[in-house]
Amino acid sequence: MNKVSRRNFLRNSVTAAAGAAGALTASGLFAQSREPHMKFPVAPRERIAVTTWQFRMYMDNPTNRWRDPKLPGMALKDFPAMVAKKFGLHDVELLSYHFPSTDAAYLRELRAAVEKAGSHIINLPVDGRASVYDPSEAKRKEAIDFGKKWIDIAVAVGSPSVRLHVAGVKGTAPDAGRTAESLKQVAAYGAQRNVMVTLENDDLETEDAFFLVRVIDEVGNPYLRALPDFANSMLSGNADFNYDALALMFRHAYNIAHMKDSEVGDHDKLYTVDVGRIFKIAQAVGYRGYYSLEWEGREGAYEGTSKLLEETLKHLR
Repeated sequence: MNKVSRRNFLRNSVTAAAGAAGALTASGLFAQSREPHMKFPVAPRERIAVTTWQFRMYMDNPTNRWRDPKLPGMALKDFPAMVAKKFGLHDVELLSYHFPSTDAAYLRELRAAVEKAGSHIINLPVDGRASVYDPSEAKRKEAIDFGKKWIDIAVAVGSPSVRLHVAGVKGTAPDAGRTAESLKQVAAYGAQRNVMVTLENDDLETEDAFFLVRVIDEVGNPYLRALPDFANSMLSGNADFNYDALALMFRHAYNIAHMKDSEVGDHDKLYTVDVGRIFKIAQAVGYRGYYSLEWEGREGAYEGTSKLLEETLKHLR
């Protein structure tokens, strides 16, 4: 099935739910369930984080396939101090790809380094190979166990949330029922450990925004929320689709969104978005969480992150 027809189907399948949610704030979607309680800062700078993603070419890690040996290396545990020094920010988002180890001793070192920098980890984006909608029960269990493992890691390093990737399965279309059934178990474990589980509109096929919201609604656990990315859905080439997707995602968001002003697609094509319009979408539904700066433009990571910081401060004041 082609991408456009599939997205249209998914969009139609959640129209009723979106309409019902329209009058609700991000904190009012699950009134009958036990709510997570996070105290969010109100000062603009304290609501802004930086992710390791745009610095992937610098991150020293034997399994980091994006490392550029021509650039100076950076250890993950040095990242919070760098962000504090270069950008004056004290919230960070650390990708699972960039962890050199998940041993307890290393996690203690990492947490100590974060605290020494006067910083906080606000999210761990994690990417596993197994899929939560795989027809194989064994593979689904592998994906569920992977999610639980990273929830435990989040507790160890002091992160209030993890972002799980919905991996694809060759020859198998995304299945909302199997995805929801798997994520019910992960979200329940997150609730036990007081760690949010979030889903990002990243991959247009397996993480279509309308598909994710359908899954979140089906799971119905307040510890499973959306992570809206400002520009990933723009890779569809349809600006209206991107803004519609974000309007729905922000109604299901809680603690984190990825702020960017552009995204590079196939053949190095640059797609840009109206950042001001997206901030208004977020503000309209009462979103109070963090904005993590994720640079995807053509400039370098440091220059690009500075640009995003300036843009974000302009809209949060």
